[in-house]
Amino acid sequence: MSFVIYPAIDMRGGKCVRLVQGDYNQETVYGDSPFDMAKSFVDQGAEWIHMVDLDGAKDGQRVNDTFVIEAAKKLQARVQIGGGIRTEEDVRHYLDNGVDRVIIGSLAVKEPELVKNWLRTYGDKIAIGLDAKNGYVATHGWLETSSVKAVDLAKEFADAGAETFIFTDIANDGMLSGPNTEATAELARATAKSVIASGGVSSLDDLRELAKHKGAGLSGAICGKAIYTGRFSVKEALEVAGQ
Repeated sequence: MSFVIYPAIDMRGGKCVRLVQGDYNQETVYGDSPFDMAKSFVDQGAEWIHMVDLDGAKDGQRVNDTFVIEAAKKLQARVQIGGGIRTEEDVRHYLDNGVDRVIIGSLAVKEPELVKNWLRTYGDKIAIGLDAKNGYVATHGWLETSSVKAVDLAKEFADAGAETFIFTDIANDGMLSGPNTEATAELARATAKSVIASGGVSSLDDLRELAKHKGAGLSGAICGKAIYTGRFSVKEALEVAGQ
């Protein structure tokens, strides 16, 4: 199994931003054009781009989808998108317009049977996003914490056909404090599926540590703030990952 680097573009109000621990009041703007940012990542060799519609996650509907589709159609890279995907029409809207993978988060907690139906229809085009606070799944742009354990939900969806999970430890997100490698690897072992680490990557050593677990199913890492603050470049991350 290869270890994939996913440079992240979080979109709010049409701009590229980063939040701290999902807090909409702790926002830093890093660029005015999501497409230009995505292109710069692809120019450095990125094969995947991870995009998040923060407005969509909060509002429960697509808001920044035009930027996602522009990147998917114009760039020589694969695109995955999360945030604001609430209906099958949303799923089709992205997949029919060149997006490779849609990430379902809150809905997997609120309406699991609906999402399982989508898995039967769209297969590995759907990833399950598990954003956890103290091991429990958080929903709606991380504004609410559920009573569902992330590992239990992951097992349930793995049995229903999910092949890819994205695991975020909210405590680490945007903090440059290092990812929760053990919890991410544990999720991969528990599900025997592909798990992408998200949140907290601060150094190339963090990526090296995560990549050690690729045999267990830890298949990649989403990198955001560390890239934007110059701790390492996309090109350097790709070299560490052997891409």
